[in-house]
Amino acid sequence: MILHDLLSYEFLRVVWWGLLGVLLIGFALTDGFDMGVGALLPFVGQSDTERRIAINTVGPVWEGNQVWFILGGGAIFAAWPPLYAVSFSGFYLAMFVVLAAFIVRPVAFKYRSKREDRRWRTAWDWALFASGAVPALLFGVAVGNVIQGVPFHFTDDLHTIYEGVWYAKFIGLLDPFSLLAGVVSLSMLVMHGGAWLTLKTEGPVQRRARAIGSVAALVAVAGYALAGLWLAYGIEGYRIVGEYVTGGPSNPLHFQVERTASWLSAYADRPWIAVAPALGITGGLLTFLGLRAGREISTLLFSKMAILGVISSVGLTMFPFIMPSSSDPRSSLTVWNSSSSHLTLFIMLVVTLIFMPLILAYTAWVYRVLWGKVTAKDVSENSHALY
Repeated sequence: MILHDLLSYEFLRVVWWGLLGVLLIGFALTDGFDMGVGALLPFVGQSDTERRIAINTVGPVWEGNQVWFILGGGAIFAAWPPLYAVSFSGFYLAMFVVLAAFIVRPVAFKYRSKREDRRWRTAWDWALFASGAVPALLFGVAVGNVIQGVPFHFTDDLHTIYEGVWYAKFIGLLDPFSLLAGVVSLSMLVMHGGAWLTLKTEGPVQRRARAIGSVAALVAVAGYALAGLWLAYGIEGYRIVGEYVTGGPSNPLHFQVERTASWLSAYADRPWIAVAPALGITGGLLTFLGLRAGREISTLLFSKMAILGVISSVGLTMFPFIMPSSSDPRSSLTVWNSSSSHLTLFIMLVVTLIFMPLILAYTAWVYRVLWGKVTAKDVSENSHALY
């Protein structure tokens, strides 16, 4: 009986909702400090050597970190096909900009130090800045739009229709609340990048990273708190009404959905989820204190705690909604109406249980091997081997 419940369609849907959150958080925890270092690069490095120090703190690991982004996209495609279709078509232009930034980043890493010309290297430094700051901002903007609801609806044959003209799919994303969410995302990853540079560098680069990262930590905490107040008093939430079967077949038009006064009503129904925003705010404040005090390992761990709390608070607050529809609430995508088949989720879970521990073990081994600070001496003695 217990095994039957663990393999039920309802249980597997919740498991894959959780695994999607794990993959997104894993991406933010790892590739997040890569983007943060990129966004900090023009400001923490005042000379070519200092910038190379910052670049080479992430140089050996950024490719492996970006795998989490690919895994997240693959999980959405395989476990939540309607979500993949609706989100990638609705956020197409924004996603194109993000992918363009991710394409520029490896080129900038590889080509920056091929020539000693100052203008050449400066141009690639700013390319690394854009490839870190732009995705960090747009990921937050996307989350802000999802929280408010995305203007799409399904026809009777489940064809997706978006409201507005094509350019609204990018310009229309930049509303005040979504921009605030983007600022929270950007400042949070800059904070994370500052914590990483504090751990991996010394001297002027470390001092500047601590100073800028501490300011970013305060901005992230203040922006997150402001977004919470905005959610409480200015943004409607969604809820499923009537009787519904959580183990039924996936159909985005399966349930009746209505607006509520606020998303924060979820905290009255599930008070325990308040631990997520508490982790986000506490982690951000402890990161600020750690950066100011010059602590290294604990500061990076607190930064990770803040990211875990902020991202998980979004998913827990919205559950079971994954992408609500502002133009037709009935078309909203939820955990119960937008997953793949029962068999698909089961097979994917078996594969995940086999390979995920291997990925985590390999990642831990890589970071152990590459442990230690990057110094000016390392850069000068290995000038042709390092970025």
